Amino acid sequence: KDYLGLDASASDLLRPAMYGAYHHISVLGKEDEPADQTYDVTGGLCENNDKFAIDRQLPKTNIGDYIWIHDAGAHGASMGYQYNAKLRSAEVMLKEDGTFKQIRRPETPEDYFATMDFNF
Repeated sequence: KDYLGLDASASDLLRPAMYGAYHHISVLGKEDEPADQTYDVTGGLCENNDKFAIDRQLPKTNIGDYIWIHDAGAHGASMGYQYNAKLRSAEVMLKEDGTFKQIRRPETPEDYFATMDFNF
């Protein structure tokens, strides 16, 4: 079996791991290439259900390729969590005119610890 490991994980998009939700996946810049490779598209949490897709047909990928998981949206972001202290990713909105805009910055370690009280 071939695996396509992403920097993202179920902590970024829980829906596929939680209940097998389908999200179309594209390899940016390879949209017109044949989808002749079969991958399990996985995250980096080392959990058996940290998968975005199983047996998905995609173009051949290489380290450094950008993978677009479609239709993750606000519902996907609202389910995000910090499992194993994994910080939440930035959010980018695809606008109707085809341009992109970052609408939420990525979390920092300072954000993660901001609400903790270490004076006990």
